[in-house]
Amino acid sequence: SVMPSIVAITNVSETEYQSFWGGMPQTYESTSCGSGIIVSQDDNYRYVATNNHVVNGANSLTVTFNDESTVSAEVKGTVPSTDLAVIRVALSSIESDTMNNIKVATLGDSDSLKVGNSCIAIGNALGYGQSVTVGYISALNRQVSVSDSESDTSYTADLIQTDAAINPGNSGGALVNMKGELIGMNTAKYVDSTVEGMGYALPISDIQDIINDILAG
Repeated sequence: SVMPSIVAITNVSETEYQSFWGGMPQTYESTSCGSGIIVSQDDNYRYVATNNHVVNGANSLTVTFNDESTVSAEVKGTVPSTDLAVIRVALSSIESDTMNNIKVATLGDSDSLKVGNSCIAIGNALGYGQSVTVGYISALNRQVSVSDSESDTSYTADLIQTDAAINPGNSGGALVNMKGELIGMNTAKYVDSTVEGMGYALPISDIQDIINDILAG
Protein backbone atom coordinates (compact mmCIF):
# COMPACT_ATOMS: atom_id res chain seq x y z
CA SER A 1 0.00 0.00 0.00
CA VAL A 2 2.96 2.36 0.57
CA MET A 3 5.07 1.75 -2.54
CA PRO A 4 2.77 3.72 -4.91
CA SER A 5 3.65 6.79 -2.82
CA ILE A 6 7.42 6.40 -3.27
CA VAL A 7 9.38 7.51 -6.33
CA ALA A 8 12.93 7.21 -7.61
CA ILE A 9 14.68 10.47 -8.50
CA THR A 10 17.50 10.83 -11.03
CA ASN A 11 19.58 14.00 -10.90
CA VAL A 12 21.70 14.92 -13.94
CA SER A 13 24.17 17.69 -13.17
CA GLU A 14 27.39 19.17 -14.48
CA THR A 15 30.60 18.83 -12.46
CA GLU A 16 33.55 21.12 -13.09
CA TYR A 17 37.13 19.87 -12.93
CA GLN A 18 40.58 21.18 -13.72
CA SER A 19 42.47 19.40 -16.47
CA PHE A 20 45.86 17.91 -15.63
CA TRP A 21 47.27 20.12 -18.39
CA GLY A 22 45.80 23.32 -16.96
CA GLY A 23 43.85 25.83 -18.99
CA MET A 24 40.15 26.53 -18.64
CA PRO A 25 38.15 24.31 -16.24
CA GLN A 26 36.28 21.49 -17.97
CA THR A 27 32.85 20.08 -17.13
CA TYR A 28 31.35 16.62 -17.35
CA GLU A 29 27.83 15.35 -16.87
CA SER A 30 27.20 13.24 -13.79
CA THR A 31 24.15 11.28 -12.66
CA SER A 32 23.06 10.57 -9.11
CA CYS A 33 20.03 8.79 -7.68
CA GLY A 34 17.74 9.26 -4.71
CA SER A 35 14.19 8.75 -3.55
CA GLY A 36 11.11 10.85 -2.86
CA ILE A 37 7.69 10.71 -1.24
CA ILE A 38 4.48 11.94 -2.88
CA VAL A 39 3.06 14.33 -0.28
CA SER A 40 0.49 16.49 -2.06
CA GLN A 41 -1.46 17.21 -5.25
CA ASP A 42 -3.28 20.22 -6.66
CA ASP A 43 -4.99 20.91 -9.98
CA ASN A 44 -1.72 21.02 -11.92
CA TYR A 45 0.99 19.11 -10.07
CA ARG A 46 1.91 16.21 -7.85
CA TYR A 47 4.47 17.24 -5.23
CA VAL A 48 7.31 15.02 -4.01
CA ALA A 49 9.29 15.64 -0.82
CA THR A 50 12.93 14.58 -0.75
CA ASN A 51 16.33 15.58 0.63
CA ASN A 52 17.94 18.74 -0.68
CA HIS A 53 21.16 16.83 -1.35
CA VAL A 54 19.24 14.56 -3.75
CA VAL A 55 18.27 17.43 -6.06
CA ASN A 56 21.06 19.94 -5.42
CA GLY A 57 22.76 21.28 -8.56
CA ALA A 58 20.45 19.49 -10.96
CA ASN A 59 20.39 20.43 -14.63
CA SER A 60 17.50 18.03 -15.04
CA LEU A 61 15.42 15.87 -12.72
CA THR A 62 13.55 12.70 -13.60
CA VAL A 63 10.99 10.91 -11.44
CA THR A 64 10.25 7.20 -11.85
CA PHE A 65 6.99 6.00 -10.35
CA ASN A 66 6.15 2.60 -8.90
CA ASP A 67 4.95 1.33 -12.30
CA GLU A 68 8.38 2.27 -13.78
CA SER A 69 6.97 5.12 -15.86
CA THR A 70 9.29 8.13 -16.02
CA VAL A 71 8.54 11.86 -16.19
CA SER A 72 10.46 15.10 -15.87
CA ALA A 73 10.28 17.13 -12.67
CA GLU A 74 11.33 20.56 -11.44
CA VAL A 75 12.27 21.96 -8.05
CA LYS A 76 9.43 23.67 -6.18
CA GLY A 77 11.60 24.82 -3.28
CA THR A 78 14.42 23.84 -0.95
CA VAL A 79 15.53 24.42 2.65
CA PRO A 80 19.21 23.41 2.65
CA SER A 81 19.59 24.06 6.40
CA THR A 82 17.30 21.09 7.08
CA ASP A 83 18.24 19.13 3.92
CA LEU A 84 14.66 19.26 2.64
CA ALA A 85 13.29 19.90 -0.84
CA VAL A 86 10.04 19.56 -2.72
CA ILE A 87 9.90 18.86 -6.44
CA ARG A 88 6.83 18.83 -8.66
CA VAL A 89 5.60 16.82 -11.60
CA ALA A 90 3.01 18.22 -14.01
CA LEU A 91 -0.17 16.13 -14.00
CA SER A 92 -0.34 16.60 -17.76
CA SER A 93 2.85 14.55 -18.12
CA ILE A 94 1.55 11.57 -16.13
CA GLU A 95 -0.30 8.83 -18.04
CA SER A 96 -3.78 7.98 -16.81
CA ASP A 97 -2.79 4.41 -15.88
CA THR A 98 0.02 5.78 -13.74
CA MET A 99 -2.29 8.33 -12.11
CA ASN A 100 -4.55 5.45 -11.07
CA ASN A 101 -1.56 3.58 -9.63
CA ILE A 102 0.18 6.27 -7.57
CA LYS A 103 -1.07 8.07 -4.47
CA VAL A 104 -0.21 10.58 -1.77
CA ALA A 105 1.51 9.10 1.28
CA THR A 106 -0.41 8.69 4.54
CA LEU A 107 1.29 10.68 7.29
CA GLY A 108 1.89 9.19 10.71
CA ASP A 109 3.00 10.65 14.06
CA SER A 110 6.71 10.32 14.78
CA ASP A 111 6.20 11.86 18.23
CA SER A 112 4.37 8.69 19.32
CA LEU A 113 7.22 6.34 18.35
CA LYS A 114 8.86 4.13 20.94
CA VAL A 115 12.24 2.43 20.83
CA GLY A 116 11.68 -1.14 19.67
CA ASN A 117 8.81 -0.33 17.29
CA SER A 118 9.08 -2.13 13.94
CA CYS A 119 9.63 -0.01 10.84
CA ILE A 120 10.14 -0.34 7.09
CA ALA A 121 12.44 1.70 4.84
CA ILE A 122 11.46 2.07 1.17
CA GLY A 123 13.59 3.74 -1.48
CA ASN A 124 15.70 3.63 -4.62
CA ALA A 125 18.68 1.83 -3.06
CA LEU A 126 21.80 2.03 -5.27
CA GLY A 127 19.62 3.39 -8.07
CA TYR A 128 18.27 -0.09 -8.86
CA GLY A 129 14.62 0.86 -8.26
CA GLN A 130 12.39 0.43 -5.25
CA SER A 131 13.51 -1.91 -2.51
CA VAL A 132 12.28 -2.57 0.99
CA THR A 133 14.25 -3.16 4.20
CA VAL A 134 12.84 -3.92 7.64
CA GLY A 135 14.13 -3.12 11.12
CA TYR A 136 13.37 -1.45 14.40
CA ILE A 137 13.41 2.03 15.86
CA SER A 138 16.79 1.85 17.59
CA ALA A 139 16.79 5.29 19.22
CA LEU A 140 14.86 8.56 19.19
CA ASN A 141 16.01 12.19 19.25
CA ARG A 142 19.51 11.13 18.29
CA GLN A 143 21.40 14.36 17.64
CA VAL A 144 23.44 13.82 14.51
CA SER A 145 25.61 16.18 12.46
CA VAL A 146 25.24 15.46 8.76
CA SER A 147 27.65 16.76 6.12
CA ASP A 148 27.67 16.21 2.36
CA SER A 149 30.53 17.96 0.58
CA GLU A 150 29.08 17.32 -2.89
CA SER A 151 25.93 19.33 -2.16
CA ASP A 152 27.43 21.69 0.45
CA THR A 153 24.83 20.39 2.92
CA SER A 154 25.68 20.58 6.60
CA TYR A 155 23.25 20.53 9.50
CA THR A 156 22.59 19.05 12.93
CA ALA A 157 19.20 17.56 13.76
CA ASP A 158 17.43 15.22 16.16
CA LEU A 159 16.92 12.11 14.05
CA ILE A 160 15.26 8.72 14.30
CA GLN A 161 17.87 5.95 14.43
CA THR A 162 16.99 2.62 12.80
CA ASP A 163 18.73 -0.62 11.96
CA ALA A 164 16.67 -1.00 8.76
CA ALA A 165 19.29 -0.95 6.01
CA ILE A 166 19.77 2.53 4.54
CA ASN A 167 21.91 2.58 1.40
CA PRO A 168 22.98 5.18 -1.19
CA GLY A 169 19.86 6.08 -3.18
CA ASN A 170 17.58 5.66 -0.15
CA SER A 171 17.96 9.36 0.70
CA GLY A 172 14.59 11.11 0.53
CA GLY A 173 12.69 7.85 0.78
CA ALA A 174 10.16 6.75 3.37
CA LEU A 175 10.46 5.27 6.82
CA VAL A 176 7.02 3.90 7.67
CA ASN A 177 5.40 2.14 10.60
CA MET A 178 3.61 -1.19 10.36
CA LYS A 179 0.36 0.59 9.47
CA GLY A 180 2.03 2.02 6.36
CA GLU A 181 2.07 5.55 7.79
CA LEU A 182 5.00 7.85 7.02
CA ILE A 183 7.04 8.46 10.18
CA GLY A 184 10.28 9.73 8.71
CA MET A 185 12.40 10.58 5.67
CA ASN A 186 15.52 8.43 5.33
CA THR A 187 18.45 10.79 5.07
CA ALA A 188 21.78 9.35 6.24
CA LYS A 189 23.70 6.37 7.57
CA TYR A 190 26.77 6.01 9.73
CA VAL A 191 29.56 4.62 7.55
CA ASP A 192 32.53 2.99 9.27
CA SER A 193 34.20 -0.39 9.00
CA THR A 194 33.37 -1.04 12.66
CA VAL A 195 29.72 0.11 12.52
CA GLU A 196 26.63 -1.70 11.30
CA GLY A 197 22.93 -0.93 11.25
CA MET A 198 22.91 2.77 12.10
CA GLY A 199 20.65 4.61 9.68
CA TYR A 200 18.91 7.92 10.32
CA ALA A 201 15.63 9.53 9.30
CA LEU A 202 14.19 13.01 9.71
CA PRO A 203 11.04 12.64 11.90
CA ILE A 204 7.89 13.51 9.95
CA SER A 205 6.45 15.48 12.88
CA ASP A 206 9.54 17.75 12.76
CA ILE A 207 9.60 18.32 9.01
CA GLN A 208 5.91 18.39 8.06
CA ASP A 209 5.56 22.15 8.70
CA ILE A 210 8.73 22.87 6.67
CA ILE A 211 7.38 20.82 3.76
CA ASN A 212 4.05 22.64 4.00
CA ASP A 213 5.88 25.99 3.94
CA ILE A 214 7.70 24.97 0.75
CA LEU A 215 4.39 23.89 -0.80
CA ALA A 216 2.80 27.21 0.11
CA GLY A 217 5.75 29.24 -1.22
